[in-house]
Amino acid sequence: MLLSALVSGGKDSVYAMYLAMKSGHEIKNIISVMSENAESYMFHTHNIDLVKEQANLMGIPIVEKHTKGVKEEELDDLKQVISEQNVDGVVTGAVESNYQFDRIEKICNDLGIESIAPLWHIDQKQYMLDMINEGFESIIVSVAAPPLDEKWLGRCVDEKFVDEIVKLNKDFGISIVGEGGEYDTLVINCPMFRKGLLIEESKTIWDTKTRSGFMVVNAKQ
Repeated sequence: MLLSALVSGGKDSVYAMYLAMKSGHEIKNIISVMSENAESYMFHTHNIDLVKEQANLMGIPIVEKHTKGVKEEELDDLKQVISEQNVDGVVTGAVESNYQFDRIEKICNDLGIESIAPLWHIDQKQYMLDMINEGFESIIVSVAAPPLDEKWLGRCVDEKFVDEIVKLNKDFGISIVGEGGEYDTLVINCPMFRKGLLIEESKTIWDTKTRSGFMVVNAKQ
């Protein structure tokens, strides 16, 4: 099928697109939704501007859609941009979140196209290890779930990370893949990139009151 890929720049959405391509689907373009609301229920906001750089590294056209990020209303903006693409379906990185999965599925049903979610209900630890073994390089760019703290920002998603996050899942219930917003990632290299993203500088923003923070990353090809 000819698909659009909904990409946030993080591991789940990029890896889902990779799996869709391995399954024989063609990616017509990447859709990047840029929300003004940092607390958006649907869309990641940290370093969303770097999706354009990722798309360029993959040689895939990108369509950027701006939204104010108002809960539920932001879905109208997503539906509008998807309706304009003339594709057979949309691929997303939903893993376990019914909120995201159900709303994307409804939009696709309304438009008469397919919702493709290769990671849906996958074994999360195995998925992480498979992704690493496939050559995906990602870093942590936000954390919002103690005991994750400032020291986790900038860490590579490697086998050591997987071991630690699995333990935190058992001890504190933190999602292994971070889908509950516990942490967000940025893919800096993968088999689809012609070369890795070069991080020129980064700035850490940390809120001691909420015990959460994020990295603002400047990167180039």
